[in-house]
Amino acid sequence: MYKFPEDGEKITFENGQWITPNKPVILYIEGDGIGPEITNSAIRVINKAVEKSYGSSREIKWVEVYAGDKAQQLTGDRFPKETREALLNYRVVLKGPLQTPIGKGWKSVNVEIRLMLDLYANIRPVKYIRGIESPLKNPEKVDMIIFRENTDDLYRGIEYPYDSQEAKKIREFLKKELNVEVEDDTGIGIKVISKFKTERITRMAIKYAIDHGRRKVTIMHKGNVLKYTEGSFMWWAYDLAKREFRDKIVTEEEVNQGANPTGKVIVNDRIADNMFQQIITRPDEYDVILAPNLNGDYISDAAGALIGNIGLLGGANIGDSGGMFEAIHGTAPKYAGKNVANPTGMIKGGELMLRFMGWNEAADLIEKAINTAIETKKVTQDIARYMGVTPLGTKEFTDELIAIMDTLR
Repeated sequence: MYKFPEDGEKITFENGQWITPNKPVILYIEGDGIGPEITNSAIRVINKAVEKSYGSSREIKWVEVYAGDKAQQLTGDRFPKETREALLNYRVVLKGPLQTPIGKGWKSVNVEIRLMLDLYANIRPVKYIRGIESPLKNPEKVDMIIFRENTDDLYRGIEYPYDSQEAKKIREFLKKELNVEVEDDTGIGIKVISKFKTERITRMAIKYAIDHGRRKVTIMHKGNVLKYTEGSFMWWAYDLAKREFRDKIVTEEEVNQGANPTGKVIVNDRIADNMFQQIITRPDEYDVILAPNLNGDYISDAAGALIGNIGLLGGANIGDSGGMFEAIHGTAPKYAGKNVANPTGMIKGGELMLRFMGWNEAADLIEKAINTAIETKKVTQDIARYMGVTPLGTKEFTDELIAIMDTLR
């Protein structure tokens, strides 16, 4: 079904490090709804940044693979076998938003890709861009990196309808074997959090903080109630931090007892519900946030709202041998094909991809172009209505970013 370029090479991985050839093959999935428009925009901007930064010495060899609505139309399958094989072989994909029905229908292709490639870390930078209207008085204080565990917790999808045989068996087991009373009309969902998965996301988050000069890692959890899942997540994270990074970190408790934090990353923890109000009232106290899957989903969108527009955020799904990069918003089908969607989130996903590839010059160029466009009020309709300026269409905004990059060094 797919034809791969003969002059392209795979990105490979060694001990969690990306080894990127000069002409890497990277897969892309257009996505549903506004996906095709914003994915095309991102590819155009990424290609321009690579060309501007490296001339002809580097080039991405893009290969489209099918998933979602387009795959269904072409193959009768929303996630064809050929797409799975390509992802397992090449392991890096730029993915447009894919539709997932609520409460019924097919399972999320997004989640399937994460599990299939073991992309256990969802990494989302949230940083204010000057010129965007924010609900905060001092939005410039928002500069967080969220590390959300991606493959465990309730998102494993282990759940059964209340009237299923599986739910009935589990209820009977709880009653008979564990003496736990559960109503007969109860649906069952199972929350699983493992030590191994907690430790590897903690390791990645702390290493990132150390390598990038961040000052603090905050473990977000609801361990006061969920003591043996989210409570364990907290204790396992602390144990890993002390065991593997003892000379690089200090806990908040140790600082309160007189330890010197100079030159070290502070590791602390906060109860999940308390964190939601704290990122609003004192966002500058939060730097790197480490969270289980469900909490990480919630806090990511809440943090995105602080900068005024969640559509500006991109996300990276990273494992030890692969990555999936995307916008963090949905498919917005009512805007599909109308040339009004803001492609910035998808472009920011591509910027993250370039950083993991080690092509930081191109990533920096994209970041500067986006900041310049917003500061000069060259924006799409979702932002223009707050600025009181004439909006640019999706294509015209993309053209503007490319034109700005021509002026940058």
